[in-house]
Amino acid sequence: MAHLKYEEFLRITKKLNEIGIIPLLMGSVGLEVVTDRNWDAEDLDIHVPGDKRGWEVPPEESIFGWEEIMEVMNSLGYTLIDFHEHAFSNNGLCVEYGIIDTLPSFAGVELKELEIYQDRGVNFHLLNIPQYIKVYEASSKDSYRANQNNHKDSRKIDFLKNTIKMKEAQSDSL
Repeated sequence: MAHLKYEEFLRITKKLNEIGIIPLLMGSVGLEVVTDRNWDAEDLDIHVPGDKRGWEVPPEESIFGWEEIMEVMNSLGYTLIDFHEHAFSNNGLCVEYGIIDTLPSFAGVELKELEIYQDRGVNFHLLNIPQYIKVYEASSKDSYRANQNNHKDSRKIDFLKNTIKMKEAQSDSL
């Protein structure tokens, strides 16, 4: 598991919590936490409150509290490397911010269904396996993402669906 990336997520999230933000850990690092399996995470994907229209809104308006988030990231040694993607870098680690409020329209994941987790006093949201399937299925329909990720999403979907089937088979045998 990408322990270092998860530890960095907790460090960032502690600061986000201090300014009233409970983020969602997305992407491969979040999937690694949920499945306890290494997915070779390349970056850290953090979703925070923002305009549910997502890309339809100018980047400076799409994420709520963007100025405060930039201050948090700068205080932790990060540099903004891509304003449109809301991406930061520090010592080779890329952290990208997305908008949690786009989940219902993008993947059919309702915000009220997201659980809050706590680790070492840090609060954050994490998708469960069925929610990850919805997100990766929605993402896999994006041809750009499919080409960029060499179809990694389909491997993740297959793994997650098999995990559910195995759990169902185990509970049926009890």
